[in-house]
Amino acid sequence: MFTFTLSCFRCQAAHDPTVLQTVCTSCGMPLRVDYPLAQIKLAPADLAGRPASLWRYREVLPIAPADAVSLVEGWTPLVPVGEHVWIKDESRNPTGSFKARGLALAVSMARALGARALCAPSAGNAAGALAAYGAAAGLPVVVTMPEDTPRAFSQECEHYGAQVHLLPGTIADCGKWLREHGPKHAFDVSTLKEPYRIEGKKTMAYELYEQLDGKLPDVILYPTGGGTGLVGMWKAFDEMQALGWPMGKTRPRLVSVQAAGCAPVVRGFDAGDEVTRPWENATTQAYGLRVPSPIGGFLCLRALRETKGTAVAVPEHEIAPAAQRISAKTGIDLCPEGGAAWAAFERLRASGFIEDGERVVIFNTGTGLKYR
Repeated sequence: MFTFTLSCFRCQAAHDPTVLQTVCTSCGMPLRVDYPLAQIKLAPADLAGRPASLWRYREVLPIAPADAVSLVEGWTPLVPVGEHVWIKDESRNPTGSFKARGLALAVSMARALGARALCAPSAGNAAGALAAYGAAAGLPVVVTMPEDTPRAFSQECEHYGAQVHLLPGTIADCGKWLREHGPKHAFDVSTLKEPYRIEGKKTMAYELYEQLDGKLPDVILYPTGGGTGLVGMWKAFDEMQALGWPMGKTRPRLVSVQAAGCAPVVRGFDAGDEVTRPWENATTQAYGLRVPSPIGGFLCLRALRETKGTAVAVPEHEIAPAAQRISAKTGIDLCPEGGAAWAAFERLRASGFIEDGERVVIFNTGTGLKYR
């Protein structure tokens, strides 16, 4: 049915791709999708004339476009905002954020494999995307969100017909509530607790390759909560190399951007740890960054170190002003997470980690409208 394999990112245990899967049954860690890349013939030139969506990369996706649940996601603009500096504006996706990429794949695969309902905890944007794609798939959706999440996020979910539970605490508490009280028949599409959201997010890297004419950036700054996009791009660069795409001598240095009030990846990176530890009393108004216990934290750390990247914790008082300042300068509606990424860029340029003349891409992961 599917021309890919599933195995654990950590222990490499194989799993059956023809049935619904969550995490590894041996060690509880995320599962990885792999394709027979040596047999796939896909060159950059082959993409000319294909649809302007993430489905243009169909050979390295787990389901055919004709069988997918799609709202025409991906192929977001890369906007120049300075000399050799671009913002990848993910707010142009359906539901206004990068979460549309991952949920398009997760919902498509869940439906194809027989899911009858879907659920997930969320900091906001993932819930809205899941609600929209669940509606498009004809599947009931239950989401949980922290009770202090801006009202626009829960209203969005209700607009698409999802059942919403607002709960005290963080996304970790919301996930715990779902496991204990959520509908038992609903398939959990939480970040990195199913294999396919990462496949949608990785297409951001393929788009950068095309949009920069095969000359990848030197540095990519990525707001990191659960880290799916960071890990996905890291995986995509390996796939491109295996496909024979000209890659240059070095990969882009990946930068994980977090808020100082919730920075488990930064702490793990600075300490030289191989895994992240839960962050206590997590707090930030960049709600997408308030993920105290990312299951894929060990993968984020591996991606940063393998690409000679780094991790930056941005003080809370810098986040909103950075978003407003760049929005006023560029006309791009940065969300707080995008503001954090811009503030991190300014810090890394001042420190010399980013040198003058280097090519830099900063991700704006969603629209700021939902936060106001």
